[in-house]
Amino acid sequence: MDAHIPDPHGISTLAELEALYGPVSELAKNKVTDQVDPRTAAFIAASPFLLMGTSGSRGLHITPRGDAPGFVTVADPRTLILPDRRGNNRIDGLRDLMEDNRVSLLFLVPGVAETLRVHGTAHITTDPALRAAHVAQGKEPATLLVIAVQSLFMQCAKALMRSKLWDGRKRPEGVPTMGQLMASHMGGRVAAEDVDATYPERIRTTMY
Repeated sequence: MDAHIPDPHGISTLAELEALYGPVSELAKNKVTDQVDPRTAAFIAASPFLLMGTSGSRGLHITPRGDAPGFVTVADPRTLILPDRRGNNRIDGLRDLMEDNRVSLLFLVPGVAETLRVHGTAHITTDPALRAAHVAQGKEPATLLVIAVQSLFMQCAKALMRSKLWDGRKRPEGVPTMGQLMASHMGGRVAAEDVDATYPERIRTTMY
């Protein structure tokens, strides 16, 4: 199909789109929070890799960020610190942030099928204390992103399970379960053990 030719089957209204997918479950609708609680901090501490989405006058960009687990630090429940390690100096994401400070992060943990989505705003800093606190292999990052968290939530396991991205790799010990994370994000409105008890079967039966 040529993307430049109008698609007679294309979806052009929100109503058409919603009719195809049906209602959002109450659990999915209410799982968003605006703070990094201790269990979410533990998930971030276990993550060696994330994808960062930004937007600017040159378009949209998704850039990878990675280092040893814990390379992203939690300064407080509403603030993350992301060091910028050496790359190819295109700095597409950083250029975008000079124009539009909105940022989205997708955290992955090897062996864990769930992912953490974080949305907020960011500014670039060369704060000497922060640079010194984020040394890796004896080198300070040139800059760091100070990210003000506006919303976050866990993404269910289906995409990673379908892709078999972590096929055969075990979940690391100490990483909070989906139930524990959702209970924290929803202020105890759901019980962690209830979510975890039904989660595997619910994922299996709704995979496709």
